[in-house]
Amino acid sequence: MTQLLQTPNGWARAAQHIEKAAYTMHTAAICAQVVIALSIAFVWIVRLPNIVIEFDEYGLPDLIRNAVGAAKICLATLLITGIWYPRLVPVSALLMAFLMLCAQAAHFKAKHSWQRYMPSLGLLVLSLFVYAVS
Repeated sequence: MTQLLQTPNGWARAAQHIEKAAYTMHTAAICAQVVIALSIAFVWIVRLPNIVIEFDEYGLPDLIRNAVGAAKICLATLLITGIWYPRLVPVSALLMAFLMLCAQAAHFKAKHSWQRYMPSLGLLVLSLFVYAVS
């Protein structure tokens, strides 16, 4: 790399590499935003009966379940909207990460097997990635 920088066009080429890496990270973050949003929509709309059973298992009231669902769907919508309005992304991603951390705590409290932790853990990691890149 140091030889690259010593050439007359070395700095320009290094800047191009950095720019390309930033573009790639931005593209990966957009893909992560879409994955998060589609996952939330699938779980909280298509698989809602499973969510009802799960929240009953945790001993949480319907009001909490509905508030969490509404918050997750709103944040998922903001993550998609953030593709065109990037200023929405950091707060949305961080709040989604917080909700996924709460899901991890609920699974821990219910003493679920590690397989039940994985979806919310994956979304937690993706949310933190999106926050870090945005």
